[in-house]
This record gives sequence, structure tokens and C-alpha cells, in this order.
Amino acid sequence: MELSFVLKGLSCPNCAAKIEREVGLVPGVVSASLNLVQQRLQINVADHDKALHYEKRIKKIVHTYEPDVVVQAQESLLRTLVFILKGLSCPNCSAKICQEVSNLASVEKANLNLLKQRLEVTTSAELAAISQQISKIVEKIEPDVQVHLEGEEASASAPQEGTRGFPFVWIGGAVFVFAFVLHSVFEISALLSFLLFACAYVLLGQSVVRRALINSLHGNIFDENFLMTVSTIGAFCIGEYPEGCAVMLFYQIGEYFQARAVRQSQRSIASLLDIRPDQARVVREGQQLEVLAKEVLLGEEILVRAGERIPLDGVIVEGTSSLDTRALTGESLPRNVGPNDQALSGCINLHGLLRLRVTASYDDSQVAKILDLVENAAAKKSPTENFITTFARWYTPLVVCLALLLATVPPLLGHGPWTEWIRRGFVFLIVSCPCALVLSIPLTFFGGIGASSKNGILVKGSNYLEGLSRLHTLVFDKTGTLSEGVFAVSKILPASGVESKTLLRYAALAESPSEHPIARSIVEAGRQADCAPGDLETCHEFSGRGMLATYQGQKLLVGNEAFLREQGLDFSACELPGTKVYVALDGRYLGVLVIQDRLRKDSREALDRLRKAGIARLVMLTGDEPRIAADVAAKLALHNYQAGLLPDQKVACLEALLKEVPTGGKLAFVGDGINDAPSLMRADIGIAMGGLGSDAAIEAADVVLMTDELSKLVTALTIAKKTMRIVWQNIALSLSIKCAFLVLGAFGLIGLWPAVFGDVGVTLLAVANALRILRLP
Repeated sequence: MELSFVLKGLSCPNCAAKIEREVGLVPGVVSASLNLVQQRLQINVADHDKALHYEKRIKKIVHTYEPDVVVQAQESLLRTLVFILKGLSCPNCSAKICQEVSNLASVEKANLNLLKQRLEVTTSAELAAISQQISKIVEKIEPDVQVHLEGEEASASAPQEGTRGFPFVWIGGAVFVFAFVLHSVFEISALLSFLLFACAYVLLGQSVVRRALINSLHGNIFDENFLMTVSTIGAFCIGEYPEGCAVMLFYQIGEYFQARAVRQSQRSIASLLDIRPDQARVVREGQQLEVLAKEVLLGEEILVRAGERIPLDGVIVEGTSSLDTRALTGESLPRNVGPNDQALSGCINLHGLLRLRVTASYDDSQVAKILDLVENAAAKKSPTENFITTFARWYTPLVVCLALLLATVPPLLGHGPWTEWIRRGFVFLIVSCPCALVLSIPLTFFGGIGASSKNGILVKGSNYLEGLSRLHTLVFDKTGTLSEGVFAVSKILPASGVESKTLLRYAALAESPSEHPIARSIVEAGRQADCAPGDLETCHEFSGRGMLATYQGQKLLVGNEAFLREQGLDFSACELPGTKVYVALDGRYLGVLVIQDRLRKDSREALDRLRKAGIARLVMLTGDEPRIAADVAAKLALHNYQAGLLPDQKVACLEALLKEVPTGGKLAFVGDGINDAPSLMRADIGIAMGGLGSDAAIEAADVVLMTDELSKLVTALTIAKKTMRIVWQNIALSLSIKCAFLVLGAFGLIGLWPAVFGDVGVTLLAVANALRILRLP
């Protein structure tokens, strides 16, 4: 197999010779040839599956001699494959699978989406080889889970989720009850008792023992299956048959309810995401056809009846209605729409028939992007979640060693009989299983992300959810974030002897031909004030300065201060913040209009609630002029502001603010578009306002608020803090109860029966607590 690499910037013959010689000595490289003129390195390798490994080694060798040379594979060695893991429901097992697949030499990265049971792998290996490796990993960790490539059918014998082996549990449970009654009430012989309990144990524990053996053969020894197998077999060895069976029975029942809890959370989140219809009613050659939504072409027209969900993004061509946008924005109030308005996929048409012209394909629609963000959010784990995974990896071997010491050291020192200390060691093993932590913590974050999306807040990972709970400083852009981004006349200041309506009428007349946002705001204000319209005889626009018009033979001037002074007018300049538009008619000064960007209605209330929620600093960074920024900062009681900033200057200000954030705290930047992208990416957490229809905001931000409501920030903080409270409750609950039971077990104060609660019972309590996050409004 031949691989070819381009070494951009290589010009030294001596270094080229050294690189060629050293690459040729890499194990697995059959031959190496470097053409200095073409800057191309060609190697022959024995194993294509290690192509990525060779590329990394070559880069290391080249950069040893020439650090500035860029190494690129002439053809991409990587491709992305998607595998379906049918039957996977355990967050702990999915984390192990993802980690082991990521560690494969031929894998660049791996991402496992538990919600969709979907493993996405970027690899340089051949399909057959990587499929075999992944199947072995999955079989080692979850033997009952089936692996198949996306698009291929799974085997017809695939087990149903949550039912694998459970008929054996019911039968085994019945045999156990029968044996227990005979053993306790009728005092049957020891041999018959052993046989009945052994039969019950085989039925109850066969799946656990089988997984323990398979995992041990693959080197994955210290897991819950190993702990249950050793402790229960040990109980049989010391004659505690009922206890050994009971531990396995309650463990299996606990596993069943754990799987149900995971499926419940999956269904709850999946129901939030079930907002994209697969069918569309397209109009082709005058006929209505029912087709798959992904088959509709750009520019085609579709019909959406009352009560139906819009399948594709489009512009309304015909019809008026109200749209229920809750699925996308969390907003309860319907949005009125008509011709030329945008209608996004996922919204529900509440009233009449709508005819839409499609503006985005099925995969590029707004709802598709949102679903993709939510579904893949679990891949970005929080520091707490990563800690729990690492903790479990070291914790289990530690407690196994402690259990072994507990069972052997005291009797060796003559502190009691072997059977008693061995029994205590088994109790220690049963209690020590870390299931409560490794299952409930990812489940809580999973639920927090789902609760956020239900409220119109897209959080792209549990790391950002945890970051929101530790927020110290919030930095806002002004235009489009704290303000509406829409200019409006805020003050009308007529000269002496001039009526306000007269001043507004002449200003609107002069500005009527212009398309400038300031001009449009004045024309709109005139329309709302019912100012009588008129026709201009002449009109000339001076870009960035003002308008010169003739009306009924009179010279009408509208513009900034400098423009009117150039025309020879003398008047007092207005000192109020905002954009000032001065008006004069036939040399007579009529007054001034003050134009401002309106603050959002909920800005002040939202910021007050953010302060009460514990945000220490509220700062504004804006490109607007200082007087306007000062006015906004005063109205909203901000702690600080900086005005007249370009995008790079905003980033510099953010850098300074980040240094002032205390250790453990986080800084978030709230912006609304492409101009804020550098700041959104530089902050600890980037929060995009008005994500509905804003691709730039969705791409750059870590959190997207799907409406223009600042109050959604308060909701996001509430959900984040609630999520972290539940996380820490579960950590405290699990560790405290387990530590207490471990101590009690070590001192012989509890037996195998209470030990079951210390494992399965605590796990179920932690999972039930985690599911509370899904009930957030």
C-alpha cells in the first residue's frame, strides 16, 4: 500500500535526506522516497489500517528537523463511518465503548450518541477491519448489543431493549421464592436446598456471570458484573444460598428499572425532537402530490393545511395564519404570518391553508440544525461528568483490593473465623458497585439538555450547562441584544412656535424617498401620527449627511448638524444621546428629532432577575457612540460599559474581563450575529440571541436562545443550577450511603440483604432523582 504526503516549505537537502532515512526505519514502512523538488514523500506500508499512525509518526519526524514544514496527506486518509448499536441503553457502557473505540490506532475521533444509539467514527481503516474491531469492543462491554452499519438492516434476532434475559429473571424469581419457603418453613435437606437455590441462581444470574466471564477474558475485569459474580458465588461457598440468590435477584430487578429509567429519559427527549414531518404536500404541474420531505427541491411550492406541522423552511407565497413556534422557540404566543413572511420547519400552522416556496433542503432546514445540535450535545461532557468516569475507573479496582484485604488480613492475624471475614468481604464488594454515580450523573445532564431545548434554549454540551451554573460575569452586545436593533423616533423637539406634528410631517416628507434605516423610522413615525402626505417637487440625497428637497416652492432641509450649518442655518445643537435629525423650511429652523434604537421591553426586568440569580457583573460592549452607550448603561444599571468598539476591540476587552473573573467562575458573552462571532467564540460561554433564522449565531455560540427574549437567559441559568444541584445531590447521596454501608459491612453490622440496598437501592434513588430534571417547565 502506497501513501503520499506533501511537505510544504521543505527546501533543505540535508534535512530531506535525514527525514527520508528516518521514515524508512519506522516499523511497518517497507520503503520511503522523498522528492525535494516536488516536496513529496512517498512510502510503502504493510498495513493500511495504520495509515493514520504512520501520518502522525511522519509529522513528528519532519518537525524534529524542520518545525515550520507543513505535512499533508495528498489524499485524505480519513473517512467517517456511522454504526448503529441496537439495544444500547447504559450510559456507563456507552462511555466505555466510546473511549475504547477512540483509543484504536486507526481512529481519529469517535462520538457515541446514546439517544440515537449511533456511533460516528472518523477512521483511516478499511470498513471490514474497523467493523470487526468495533464489534469486538461492543461484545466485550455489552454482549447483547448488536452492531451494524447505518443503512443496513440489523439481524432479525436482535433482542428487544429492556427485555434481554428478563423471562429468565421471572422464572428464577419464582424458583427462588419456592426454594426460600421450603428452606425457611419446612426445613428441607441441605442438598435439596442447595439444588433449588442453585437452579434459581443459574436462571437469575446467567447473564451477569456470562458478561463477567466475557469481560474478564477481554481484560475488562473490574466492573459491576465481576463484583456481583464474585460476591454471589462466594456467598454460596460459605453456605449463604438464599443471600447469594437474593443479591442476584435484586440486582437484576434494579438493572431492569435502571434500563426503564434510561428509556423514559430517551423517550422524553425524543418526544421533544419529534418535530420534523417526513412527508410534504408538493405542487407539481398543477397537481398536489404526497412525497417524502427530503425529495422536495429548492424553489418548489408546498401546501400546509391547518393543524399540520411545516416540513421545510420556506417563504409564504399565499395565505395568512398564526404559527405555533413552541417546538423551536419555547414561545407560547402564536406568531402571525402572511405573504413574504418566513415560515420555518417544525412550526404548526394553526389556521388557514398556507402555500410556501421552499428555501432550504430537508437536511439544511432550521429544525434539522436544531435537532442535530440537541442530539449531539451529550458528546461534550462536563468536568464533573468526566471526573465521575475517571473516578469509577479507579474506584472499582480499589474497593476490590480492600475487600480482599478485609477477607484475608483479620483472620490471618487471628481476629475471627475465616467464614465471617469472607462474608464481610462479599458484603463490601456488593455495596461498592459505582452504578449509582456512573448512571445517574450522565442521565441528569442528558435531562438538563432536554429540559433546555423544551424551553427554546439549545445547549451544545453538558460542559456548557455546568459552565452556566458557575456564571460570574455576563457581557452583552447592545444592538439586537439589549436593544431591538430597530431605529425609532424617541423624542420630537420643535422650535418655538412650531407644533410637534408639523415638525414630524416635514421631516417625514423630506425622508420619504430614502431607504436609509433612520429615514424609514421617521417616515413610519409620521405614518403613525397620521401626518398628511404630500408630493415633493425635487429631492436630492447627500449620503451620510441629509436631504435637500423642494415642497410647494419652499426649500426643505433635513439632516445632521453639520449639513444644516453648511446651508447657512444658525441654531442650538441638541445634546441628548441618539442620532439627531434637524429640520428647516425656507431658512427657518423647525426643530430636531432624536432617533434611538429601542431597548427590549424585557431588558431591565431580565437584568434585575439575573442579578438576583447571582450574576456578579453585567457589562456592555458596543460599537455605538459613547453618549448612547452611557444612556443605555444608566437605564439598565449596568456595572460597566465600553463604547465605539470594533469586533477585534471587543475581543480585547473580553480578554481583560476574563482576567478579572475569580477562579472557578465563568464569563459569558451574549450577542446576536456574525459581527459578534469572535467574541462569542472567545468567551467561556458564547450565547446567541435570536437564533431563529441566524446561521452565524448558531454556528459560533455554545448556547442559542431561540427567541429574542432576554428572560430566556434566566431560564437557562435556572435549569443549569437545578441540573448541578441534582448532580451534587446524587454524588452526596451515593457516596455517603455507600461509605456508611461499607463501614457497617466491614464491622459486620450488616449482612448481604442490606448490602443489596446499598447498591441497587441507592442506584434507583439516584436515577429517580435525576429524572426530576425532565419535569422542569
